Amino acid sequence: METVKVCLLCRVSTLKQDYDYQVATLTDIAKSRNWDVVRIFANKVSGAKKNEDREEIVEMLEFVEANRVDKILCTEISRLGRSTLEALKVIELLNEKKVCLYLANYGIETLNAKGEVNPTCHLICTLLLEIAQMERGMIRSRMAMGYAEYLNKRKADKDNHPLGRPSTYRKSENAYREQYAKEITLLRKGISLRNVSKITGTSIGTLQRLKIYL
Repeated sequence: METVKVCLLCRVSTLKQDYDYQVATLTDIAKSRNWDVVRIFANKVSGAKKNEDREEIVEMLEFVEANRVDKILCTEISRLGRSTLEALKVIELLNEKKVCLYLANYGIETLNAKGEVNPTCHLICTLLLEIAQMERGMIRSRMAMGYAEYLNKRKADKDNHPLGRPSTYRKSENAYREQYAKEITLLRKGISLRNVSKITGTSIGTLQRLKIYL
């Protein structure tokens, strides 16, 4: 019997989080089934980004193209992405390569033992992604409503309802590193301030301030 070769796909949304739990959980699952973990793809990035902007997704697809991989293991569908369209694109690409996606929280797989698409799993994935997207939309809507209400109150009492940050506000180092993670990475590679500014749209003045975090 051939060894089942698997990759782990892990993601967290912010720099303050880590994916150690995901790696440990998926590694234990692989060991319990005698699956061979050949590569781990992990990143700290918003799942709402497009696939081409997520290094771990691009690297994973390139790896399965060049190597024999039987399964990709995720703790849950949101690790694959929060955009329904982008996540389903990845699943479709994996299906074409006969690489099965295993979702640990439900114990389901996108392909059956014959390498055929599992329609039940596909339906569940689509529903979960749509529900998550709907919840994000509701959160944004509630935030917009709250801001509109605040502006109405400000019309009657500007002194107690200021706009913007207080004059004493100073962004923390972690906040800078999180907000400008891409810029810092490019600067570390030795790319000039002007070119980094062209790539990211960030002003040269801001990039100069970021040099202390290299």
